[in-house]
Amino acid sequence: MKKVAILISGSGSNMVTLAQSMTGDHPARPCVVLSNRPDAGGLEKARALGIETVVVDHKDYKGDRDAFDAAVIAALDPYSPDIIALAGFMRILTPDFITHYAGKMLNIHPSLLPKYKGLHTHQRAIDAGDRQAGCSVHEVTAELDGGPILAQGRVDILPDDTADDLAARVLPLEHKIYPETLLRFAKGDRSRVDI
Repeated sequence: MKKVAILISGSGSNMVTLAQSMTGDHPARPCVVLSNRPDAGGLEKARALGIETVVVDHKDYKGDRDAFDAAVIAALDPYSPDIIALAGFMRILTPDFITHYAGKMLNIHPSLLPKYKGLHTHQRAIDAGDRQAGCSVHEVTAELDGGPILAQGRVDILPDDTADDLAARVLPLEHKIYPETLLRFAKGDRSRVDI
């Protein structure tokens, strides 16, 4: 059985869908949920699901990303995770962190990568006049929101859409493709799926 560490910064909606998917004959189980914010709503949700939680508050490291990432590694390694699933973890990881967990990390990003890496993805898609937006699950590499794409889901951008409207339609798609991709990844399948 593979062990999955899920990293969050906020409400944890993707974390919940991932955790709830890992039942029955699924080859993985959540071993810990880690947040960089002690007030992240997802921590209570994880506890309610019976998952251990850990907080490494990035504010304690005063911008020292290397020290923060070393503390996250020190917090995660006792759980011996086979997979690290970033689920709304709003920190840019250092090369040392990425090297430490190379080949084990997944991320979900709210755009059709390689478009709109970084933040404000929905507004950027609207501003560009795109006809579609969506989300991508990718392996994590040293390149921000780079790495091989394992899954993408698409929605149409409607004429009167705001960024919030678009985000509300993309989120259920995230909740569909991330658990499906985690399942395939846990089985060693890195082929790409588009829906």
